[in-house]
Order: sequence, then C-alpha cells, then structure tokens
Amino acid sequence: MPTIKLALFATLLAASVAAHALDKVVFATNWKAQAAHGGFYQAVADGTYKRYGLDVEIRQGGPQVNNRPLLPAGRIDFLMTGNLLHSFDNVKNGVPVIAVAAMFQKDPQALIAHPDAGYARFEDLARSPTIYVAKDAQFSWWQWLKADYAFKDESLRPYNYNVGPFLADKKSLQQGYAVEEPITIARQGGFKPAVFLLADHGYSTYSTTIEARTDTVRNKPDLVKRFVEASIVGWNNYLYGDRKAADALIKQDNPEMTDDLIAQSLQLMKDMGIVDSGDAQTLGIGAMKPERVKDFYDKMVRAGLYKAGDVDLSKVATTQFVNQGVGVDLRKKLTGR
Repeated sequence: MPTIKLALFATLLAASVAAHALDKVVFATNWKAQAAHGGFYQAVADGTYKRYGLDVEIRQGGPQVNNRPLLPAGRIDFLMTGNLLHSFDNVKNGVPVIAVAAMFQKDPQALIAHPDAGYARFEDLARSPTIYVAKDAQFSWWQWLKADYAFKDESLRPYNYNVGPFLADKKSLQQGYAVEEPITIARQGGFKPAVFLLADHGYSTYSTTIEARTDTVRNKPDLVKRFVEASIVGWNNYLYGDRKAADALIKQDNPEMTDDLIAQSLQLMKDMGIVDSGDAQTLGIGAMKPERVKDFYDKMVRAGLYKAGDVDLSKVATTQFVNQGVGVDLRKKLTGR
C-alpha cells in the first residue's frame, strides 16, 4: 500500500509540475468569436498551445469591449487586431507594441453589390449613386478608393450594420466583411450578392495581425515564437483538419454562432484565399514582408491618411517569428497537396 500511495503521489506531483510549467498567456481578440478566429480556438481545443508550453486564455472583443488599450497597459499579452492601419497609428502615437504575425494575407473588407446591378468590374463600382459605408471606414479605406479609383463622397450614405437599405436599392453598394455579410444578405435577401474584395484590387494591407508589446519581443522572444508558431499550426488544423472542438468553443463564447454560419464563413475564407494564399503558401500562414508593409503605407500616404515620414516602418512589424515555413508540411499532410 505505501508503494501504491508513493506512486500516486509521484504521478500527481508530476502532473502538478507539468501544469505549472505552462506559461500563462492572455490573448484578446477585436470582436466576438467567429470562424475568422477559428485557428486560435483550434490551438486551444486540440492542445496545440499546451504542446508549445502555453496555457492560453482567449478573451473575445465585441461592440462594448475595447481590448486595444489592454496590450500596452500590460493587462493582456497578445492582441488580435484589424489591419496595418492600427499598427501605423501605434507607431505614430508612440504606443510600444509591434505586429509579430499576420494571420490573414488578405483583408476581408469588401464592397457588396446586387448580382444584376451591372457592375462587371471593380472600377464600375465608382458609378454607384449610393454606397453605404460606416463612419470609421470613411476615414480609412474609403479615402484610398477616392485616390485610386475616383470614388465620390457624393455617393456616401451611413452604414449602420443593417442590410435592409441595401436590399431595397438594387443599384446601391454596401461595405461588408467578406466572410460575414454575404451570408446575412443571402439569408435575408434570398440571393447571392456580388462580392468585390478590396484586397484583390490593391488594398494590400495584412489583416488579423497579432500584436505584442515591444518589451515582450525583446525580453521574451521564445514566448512570442511559441505563441505565433502554435497559432500557425492551429490555423492549418482549423482550415484543413477536424475543427469540431474549436467550433464548440466558438459557440460557447458566442452563442450567436451556429454550425451553419461557421461552415459558410470558413468556406468563404478558403474560396477567397483570406488566410492561406500568396506568401503563406511557401513561407507559412502568418507571413509578412517589409516591402508589402511599405507598399500599403505608400498607398495610405497617397490617400492622405499619413504624410511621408510620419511612421518609422521598421517599428510597425517584425518578421523574426514568421516566414519560416511553419505549417507548410502540415498543410500538405492534411490536404495531400
């Protein structure tokens, strides 16, 4: 009996030591849980983060939740943010954070039209008399559309995240997240809308970037490396493997999600190459290149959002944790290609 008790004690002690060996990480997102966050939930659900020595807590964002200030304040360890505009603003304003990975090669922002509205090419969209755009977007990518495609402010109407006005006007356009709003429009309008992804027409920002504090990158590079690489593995498994457990966690955090909504959104992400396209095909999901960061910044300067020299681009993003081909072999194993 003493031998059995000793063995049990040793087992419990080993389990306790293993649990304490995990580094606690708090990762916050910028919106409520959805398929577009699936790779992170996958890495929690299938134990990938734990295999990388991490105990990761995901804190979702939402309409009444602003997680952005929590990163520089040290309340969270990593932040999922929208696109490089946030990173440019951080550097310009002296916020000590930096992008360490870009999980989306393409920003999902899109303009959406009725399929029979006569807009055959992206350039045709500038002819629309009515374009529903939210206030914040009017001061970001709308300025780029004006500079590069001659869109006119006279067409602008406020978008309040209600597809009703768009459905009622066949010549109108509305902004949308390409992996969400088309699903809503199809369900409410009974038709498949035409979706024009801005990324396919020169809006070259990375999206769903992971930001860390600059002191974390400097003092705990191994922690950053493990979190980024585990997230990359999670995204490969979510896109191409068994995602049931991850979807269950998404629905637990956000009961508005359903299996059907998640499946449709994920399919749109695959069809449009949101995550796994371009450089990600060879360098791995999360890939970033300095020349692309500069290309997007130059476009935003041309659009009037910044002045040349406003932002030290060397402080926007670091490639030390990406571009290593992590997950490429896993994708080949899961897909056979």
